[in-house]
Amino acid sequence: MMAVIAGAAPQAALAQPDLANGKRVFTTCSYCHGANGEGAGVGPPLKGVVGRKAGAAPDFPYSEAMKTGGITWTPERLEAFLAHPMQDVKGTRMAFPGVSRPKDLADVIAYLKTLK
Repeated sequence: MMAVIAGAAPQAALAQPDLANGKRVFTTCSYCHGANGEGAGVGPPLKGVVGRKAGAAPDFPYSEAMKTGGITWTPERLEAFLAHPMQDVKGTRMAFPGVSRPKDLADVIAYLKTLK
């Protein structure tokens, strides 16, 4: 029994988000969304994005796809979008190819949760 538990511990540790890596991954996002997710004119603010409806941040000219898509940015929804933005939301203006590494994707979403 102890061997099974001991063997499971490293897997659980791998599943924990690495916020430092998430912040590093976010530096790519920051060019359009601001260093702290406050928005930078090109992209909407990302502070408080987790749980927010897409197209809902005030004073940003969202695409029709974002305004009318009925999307709520849950972690699962963010994962799908950030992996393949232009395929996931047809008509998005986010010209970004996506986050390709699953660990980076999980870490950047964990980091986005800290932006309040």
